[in-house]
Amino acid sequence: MERILEYLKKERAQEWRAELRSSLKTKERIGMERLAMPEESPAKRSTDYSEVNKGLTEKMAIHEARRCIDCPDPTCITGCPVGINIPKFIKKIEAGKFLDAAVVLKETNALPAVCGRVCPQEIQCEQSCFYTQKLGKTPVAIGNLERFAADFERDSGKVSIPEIAEKNGIKVASVGSGPAALAWAGDMAKMGYDVTVFEALHEIGGVLKYGIPEFRLRNEIVDVEIEILKKMGVKFICNFIVGKTATIEDLEKDGFAAFLVASGAGLPNFMNIPGENYIGIYSSNEYLTRVNLMNAADPDYDTPVLSGNRVAVIGGGNTAMDSVRTAKRLGAEHAMIIYRRSIEEMPARDEEIKHAQEEGIEFLNLNSPLEYFGDENGRVCRMKLQKMKLGEPDDSGRRRPVPIKGSEYEIDVDTVVVSVGVSPNPLIPQSLPELEVSSWGTIKVGKDNMQSSIPNIFAGGDIVRGGATVILAMGDGRAAAASMDSYLRKK
Repeated sequence: MERILEYLKKERAQEWRAELRSSLKTKERIGMERLAMPEESPAKRSTDYSEVNKGLTEKMAIHEARRCIDCPDPTCITGCPVGINIPKFIKKIEAGKFLDAAVVLKETNALPAVCGRVCPQEIQCEQSCFYTQKLGKTPVAIGNLERFAADFERDSGKVSIPEIAEKNGIKVASVGSGPAALAWAGDMAKMGYDVTVFEALHEIGGVLKYGIPEFRLRNEIVDVEIEILKKMGVKFICNFIVGKTATIEDLEKDGFAAFLVASGAGLPNFMNIPGENYIGIYSSNEYLTRVNLMNAADPDYDTPVLSGNRVAVIGGGNTAMDSVRTAKRLGAEHAMIIYRRSIEEMPARDEEIKHAQEEGIEFLNLNSPLEYFGDENGRVCRMKLQKMKLGEPDDSGRRRPVPIKGSEYEIDVDTVVVSVGVSPNPLIPQSLPELEVSSWGTIKVGKDNMQSSIPNIFAGGDIVRGGATVILAMGDGRAAAASMDSYLRKK
């Protein structure tokens, strides 16, 4: 402990040293353990859509906030893709000024309640925390505290609206309403622009609405964040397909000066193995969209989903975990993950894997599908798997899965959800032949400015990255807003 304190004395700014000489407060903070997030029991949550994480109490939030030692060089901020002033909002919580903490969050983050739930803090801000980097201890629970502050403000009924600059009358628009677009819209509105968000579907929110189940992110939480943007002056237009309903050229004639393309990566990938066209085989996009956005879990709705007893989900990412846990809630007696690598190589968040295991999901790791078989009605009834072993690392740094010869076997299934990645939406690139795209179909943009080959078109999120996290998309949206503002000012 003394060695740690000596390190802090050297690192902290001059004005901190008086406090450090006494060292009592710092010793106390460092000795505090991180509080676990309260959770709904697996027995209950696996049968309904109640949120798994129940949130911190006020007392717990203050305790966790006290662990932050307010570093002189807060690397947690640099680890945040949207640049939240993390120590500032945490210290507001420590002082019991919860509404002020929410105000700090919204200085840079248009969706704090969303990010507090689905952002992978463990590989971003929390990974950069002093506790992780210097002490080898569990970091401050930054994500849990972010969620607490946003939820407290919402529940208080005293939701603050960020300060808006004087309106400049310049019209700008986004194509899509996912996290990149919402972050961009918030920043552009603050700067005084006339902001319109065009959405092809009947609901605003993009992947936040159709891709993330209610047990991880309730739609009403997304709606509250969107309502704040509306109060900031952002206009939302649904059922509008840019490139079909109207082209970019049409919108330019209507007075729009610049555009953000944030149309996502909504085209599902399949494995192209025999039998993929049998009834009961879904992409994860279709499966989750039907359930999350179209109420397919309710048999009285017009958009049903086949709910089997033996459901296999192919893949190891967060979307695969969302799909298999949704299947469990739809009544599957046996829901399983099939993934060609080991559980250690899974790209899903550790928390999502843990929750799935607690809910009784079976993990068939080091297995890869080879073929599907159907019954007399054309519905999938069986699949052939091949066992794998791990070889040398591939370009991603993970060990490459290698088939084990002669290890093929079959299992019974009645529903399969394929979650092996997505491809960018091609509509905008197809409607703008001069727009430069990569061989993967993603829009090429400047590394720092998010500007495309067409000067007044910027892009961010999955249409650029090909598939990423909510918070990285939001970082793109904020970067695009800053760059678009600079471009328009120069014009």
